[in-house]
Amino acid sequence: MNQMPLQITPADRVNNVQEYYFSVKLKEIARMNANGENVINLGIGSPDLPPSPETIRALTESAARADVHGYQPYVGIPELREEFARWYQKWYGVTLNPADEILPLIGSKEGIMHISLAFLNEGDGVLVPNPGYPTYSSVSRLAGARIYNYALKEENDWFPDFEAIEAADARGEIDLKRVKLMWCNYPNMPTGANATPELFEKLVAFGRKHNIVICHDNPYSFILNDKPLSILSVEGAKEVCIELNSMSKTFNMPGWRIGMVATNARFLQWILRVKSNMDSGMFRPMQLAAVEALKAPASWYEEMTRVYRKRRALATEILEMVGAKVRPNQVGMFLWGKLEKSGSLQGASCVSEAVCDEVLHQAKVFITPGFIFGSEGADYIRISLCCNETMLSEALRRVQGLHENK
Repeated sequence: MNQMPLQITPADRVNNVQEYYFSVKLKEIARMNANGENVINLGIGSPDLPPSPETIRALTESAARADVHGYQPYVGIPELREEFARWYQKWYGVTLNPADEILPLIGSKEGIMHISLAFLNEGDGVLVPNPGYPTYSSVSRLAGARIYNYALKEENDWFPDFEAIEAADARGEIDLKRVKLMWCNYPNMPTGANATPELFEKLVAFGRKHNIVICHDNPYSFILNDKPLSILSVEGAKEVCIELNSMSKTFNMPGWRIGMVATNARFLQWILRVKSNMDSGMFRPMQLAAVEALKAPASWYEEMTRVYRKRRALATEILEMVGAKVRPNQVGMFLWGKLEKSGSLQGASCVSEAVCDEVLHQAKVFITPGFIFGSEGADYIRISLCCNETMLSEALRRVQGLHENK
């Protein structure tokens, strides 16, 4: 019996996004490793160090109890919201009401989707940094929004040029009246640029002027940075700003998927309406363990800085060896370098892709091409600091060998 082929197609939104670059590349690396090529992965920002002993102890001890395995509140347990509030007060000088201004998340990446679905109607505009975290764009597309990229340039310290955005609006290239959200993140990923209080004041003022919600993604503020800042420290910021934060980087808990969003009570309720229809809360022992992680003393942050500072020195050598210039005073979990020579593209879409593919296939070291973060990153490459000194030293040796054989 001959059957007619099924005529099934995906939703249009699936055709508007591509598989995440790292998802594709990690498959390629897995194939190379299966062939015995032993690739050193300097691409992903997944901390290789463990959480604090207190954090792990809290998880194991609470998980052994019989009364912690049920569904949990959609708003997270009170202990975690209260500890997030204390953490914000202690380290950022920001007062948050744990009852209605903090919402724990299953990772801050989840929050990007929740915020987008809570605020965006189809056709609404979103300001997205270029270069910037690709998820800002992909989630905006899934929400049916119109993306307006705003350029971040090295000569402007990787800060938004607000006058240029307004000039683009005047020329009709951007329609600020349609824009509902503006994404930003400092310390910046991928560029390593740090924020200033003045920058946050300008962002808040821009949001107020144009009736735009400023969404600040803040997972890197404690990495190689002795002055962590929150945009919510600006007077009146809570009225127009939403801030995401995460346990992944600061506390070495990426696989735990614990983050949070902080904003005014009205915005939070809108976000909760979306979130409560998408998950059923986090495992209670993980939340209790996160409470212990947030209590970490200053020595925890100091030790992480010591470790990452040594790694950054090796990463700088690697970038310079492949022909990139590294700007000083970068913060966060990555190192960003500008390629000084264009070289041959060899069929690649841009210089950064060509250089990274060469390093991957000839030196067996994976570094990230800047083009995946937007056109403004096409001449840049990025290294993750989530690899120990032994592996970074080996990566440097391999890249040196590639350089010497040219």
